[in-house]
Amino acid sequence: MSNLSLNHFSIRSLEIEKTTEFFSKLLGLTIGPRPEFPFPGVWLYNGDDSSWANAVLHLIAIDKNDPDGLKKYLGDRDTSSLHGSGAVDHIAFFATGLEEKITLLKQLKVPYRERTVPILKLHQIFLDDPNGVVIELNYPAEEKTALDAKAA
Repeated sequence: MSNLSLNHFSIRSLEIEKTTEFFSKLLGLTIGPRPEFPFPGVWLYNGDDSSWANAVLHLIAIDKNDPDGLKKYLGDRDTSSLHGSGAVDHIAFFATGLEEKITLLKQLKVPYRERTVPILKLHQIFLDDPNGVVIELNYPAEEKTALDAKAA
């Protein structure tokens, strides 16, 4: 059994400023650091912004003049679908047991995508649930390093 805890939720927004203000004023979340992704966005923190783990809400902005960075990184979404629950981009969990999870995904023939974010020291797996909701599993990057060393 893997260790699993909610990491963050992400909203893809055409109204990034209004959304930031809403969550800041109503929930007391504060703007904090965000890695350099190929698309604009804001990370809102609950508590100390020196720990990535406190970034509970990742707001994803759509650069209308250059949407390719977002499309290539997280996939394309029809902007008319970004209302109500359709604006929720993905649900992310911290997890352990990367090797076992990859084995299970292959056994079940579940397609997935992988990426490592070095600054966060995370190795990510993205998969789609049966409803099309994107699930992000965040593993310690050292699990990926150990898995690669084992395969070499």
